[in-house]
Amino acid sequence: MEIQEIKSRLPLSQVLDYYHLHPDRNNRLHCPFHDDKTPSMQVYQKTNTCYCFSSNCKTHGKSLDVIDFIMHMESSSKHEAILKARAMINPADSTPVSRSPAQTESINTAILSKIFHYFRNGFLVRRNNKARVYLESRGLDIVKFQNLGLVFGYNSAQFHHRGRISPEDMQACQTAGLLVKSPQQSRFGDGYSPWASHCAIFPLTDEKGNITGMYGRSTANNPRNKHYYLKNSKGLFYYPKKDAARLIITESIIDFLSLYQIDEIRNQYDFLPIYGTNRLNQDHKTAIANLARLQEIIFFLDGDKAGEEAIKKYSGQLSKENPQAAISKVETPDNEDINSLLQGHESEIFIHLLKTRKLLLSSIEKASNEEKKVSELSNEASPSAPPSQHQKKSLDTENPHNIRYTGSVADYYIKGGLRGNLDSMKVSLQVVSHESRNDHRAKADLYEHKPVEALVKAASERLSLPAAALKKDLSILTRLLEQHRNKTLAEQHRYKRKPPKKIPQSTINQCLDILTSAHPVERINELIGRSGVVGEQTARIFLFAIASSYKMPDTLHALIQGSSGSGKTMLLKTIYDLMPGEDTTKFTRVTDSSFYNYPEHYFVQRLVCFEDIDGLKEDALYAVRELISNEILVSSTSVKTEHGEITGAEKTVRGPIASISCTTKGEIYEDNMSRVFLIAVDESPEQTKRIIQYQQQKASGMISGQQEKQSKELLQNCVRLLKPYQVVNPYAGQIQLPEEAHKIRRLNDLYLSFVRQVTLINQYKRKKDKQGRLITEKEDLQTANAIMFDSIVLKVDELDGSLRGFYEKLKRYVQEKGKGYAFSQREIRQAFRVSKTGCQNYINTLLELEYIQKTYVGHRNTFHYKISHWDSLEALRERIKTYLDDQLKTISDQNPVVAKMVGQHAEMQELTDSNHRPREI
Repeated sequence: MEIQEIKSRLPLSQVLDYYHLHPDRNNRLHCPFHDDKTPSMQVYQKTNTCYCFSSNCKTHGKSLDVIDFIMHMESSSKHEAILKARAMINPADSTPVSRSPAQTESINTAILSKIFHYFRNGFLVRRNNKARVYLESRGLDIVKFQNLGLVFGYNSAQFHHRGRISPEDMQACQTAGLLVKSPQQSRFGDGYSPWASHCAIFPLTDEKGNITGMYGRSTANNPRNKHYYLKNSKGLFYYPKKDAARLIITESIIDFLSLYQIDEIRNQYDFLPIYGTNRLNQDHKTAIANLARLQEIIFFLDGDKAGEEAIKKYSGQLSKENPQAAISKVETPDNEDINSLLQGHESEIFIHLLKTRKLLLSSIEKASNEEKKVSELSNEASPSAPPSQHQKKSLDTENPHNIRYTGSVADYYIKGGLRGNLDSMKVSLQVVSHESRNDHRAKADLYEHKPVEALVKAASERLSLPAAALKKDLSILTRLLEQHRNKTLAEQHRYKRKPPKKIPQSTINQCLDILTSAHPVERINELIGRSGVVGEQTARIFLFAIASSYKMPDTLHALIQGSSGSGKTMLLKTIYDLMPGEDTTKFTRVTDSSFYNYPEHYFVQRLVCFEDIDGLKEDALYAVRELISNEILVSSTSVKTEHGEITGAEKTVRGPIASISCTTKGEIYEDNMSRVFLIAVDESPEQTKRIIQYQQQKASGMISGQQEKQSKELLQNCVRLLKPYQVVNPYAGQIQLPEEAHKIRRLNDLYLSFVRQVTLINQYKRKKDKQGRLITEKEDLQTANAIMFDSIVLKVDELDGSLRGFYEKLKRYVQEKGKGYAFSQREIRQAFRVSKTGCQNYINTLLELEYIQKTYVGHRNTFHYKISHWDSLEALRERIKTYLDDQLKTISDQNPVVAKMVGQHAEMQELTDSNHRPREI
């Protein structure tokens, strides 16, 4: 082999790899021929040479080819370097490397996992990536899917650029089909064309979670090249649960996601997305075959000719392979698919279509042929047997303690009902002959072979019935009992969300008059007052906005603080009653671990209220804090496998939730308070007078209870009409909160979240950008500042809400006596009418904070107290108000970000227009 041939066949990259040297993304590396702290050797892929720019290198001034490089590395002669180079030449160019299928599959899984990690990071880190924008434009809720554990990726077509992956991985990517070598050279060396460029990427996995393939969906509006399937891909994007009873087959992953995000459907059905009408492959069939409790397969394909033909083709195949399952189809409207229906209709259309699905073949019909043969044998053996109309292939469960099944030769009664243990089918059975009406009674476990054989033999001899027919009847009975038990257990344990209340069109119009008015927040606040909340003008609208955030992407949380009997619980109850009942939960007491035992999706997008959070123990309080902060609870628990073994398992409960809690001890929830809005109840004498006056007017009939009820129902329907949107705030960087506020980072995040919620309440009056996101306006900031002002003051103030109220009252009391006046606890208890414990807690806290000081009165042998620190709450409030108002005055639409968002790319969408006006729901 000539020297020139060696140089042409042996890439420098292979030589560097042999010596474990890997250039960086700029094709530089630490020179191996001298002590090199910074990369000084440049690799030139085009010329297959390298050059060290360091004057300390022995090769400085020389351009090294592959033979020269080997010679210096080995400190050998040129002849020895040539021999070494010959040995290093990769024979793969002419002779393929032989690998076992297991080795090839292992290499493919490793490289697919590594590259999908790039794709996933591209999807998560770049919030405005094409894949995310595309999926959201199709009406898909990305945040909800992430909470449900589904993962997506985005291929920006740059994962292989500038040495981001090693030469070995480049080769593996080619083998897997992720890269195709291009005949054209790039300035960095060989050129490559990546698979599924600028596509949303969905990983396909085996049942263990190993990535074994990928599917790419183009983000461009190109009808010719929409779907990209990686060569030799195996596995599924989603595996149905092992205990699935009703399985929906969708034509694509996008269609599956469209249904999966609807809670009511996800809680009642499981899913299997296929890859088009011609791509229901063996992996799908195996997944279906593994569903031991499957009762029905539902085809929900496109409403076109291809979809109809696919249903005919696959229903026959799956019917034979899964004889226990009924086959049905959803009548999809012509030329529509699931996702197009999602974009043009409310989710109720899917519930309607599924309820009205057409049964193609029932599981009982599938068994009819075999049972007919058994029946014919029975009739031959017993000519006087009753005709076939006696046969009834379903259970009569009207009396759950005496379940009846009519078989081919006898009636079967299950006395006492079924037990709940899934590892057995123990029954007390009565078998009554159709002909003689004689009976045979026995106890048996229908899951055990020998007891069933003994039962068949005894009943056959006693009743003179054919054993084959009895055995077949018991087999069918066992399957029907199993299905009945599974259904019963599922109904007992499955959380069923209340269906949304139907809103008449007249009520919708009333709600829209409020939501599209000049000042929706003010109109809502007036209605809250009519619903029974006296006074508390700011607190009540604040709490309403927080409560209504439960259905939005970013939920909010509040802690109502006040002394005992201050009305905080009544305030919470009233706000709770203003939210739709189907989406709310209220607790009076919570045990330590009860939160961990709820169904996984019980709390998703739900308002949760705690009448007295002081009663929660530490474990329960920690669970609440985790649901608020991380939106998920994951606990380890012990479960028994189907083989009776005890093993560990994860129990997951998901959020997000919105929450409102009441407390008399706000100071002890420091960790929680930084995550929530702190709202102090108005305990002033003026508020007390207002409440008493309202109670008297209501008792005298001057205020109608019907008016309160109507106001509550109207506000509930207003909340039902609010839709979750993403919100962009172009003014976010122009408002700064007071730096002395406690935990300013979290307070700033809470402030921005509340501005988003105010924008969402005003959604019928707000513009949208081209991505369908609501745009915050200055009016929203002004409203948020006005509502949040007291909460911001509380965050700046050293004293919490109830303590500040006590201290202000104490200052007024002392000022009337003279600033140097000394008081006793007994005197304050009687003057303020507070309990001994409450007064003592306030006094001790003020002592610790050095707001008051203790003095000893010798002649009385007791202690008195004096105020030592006279601060001014009014001055603090005025300073903060001026600080925020001055910023609001200076914010400008001339800011480039604001101008671009509001002026250039905003599109006004009048939701009150008849085309968009909500109809009766």
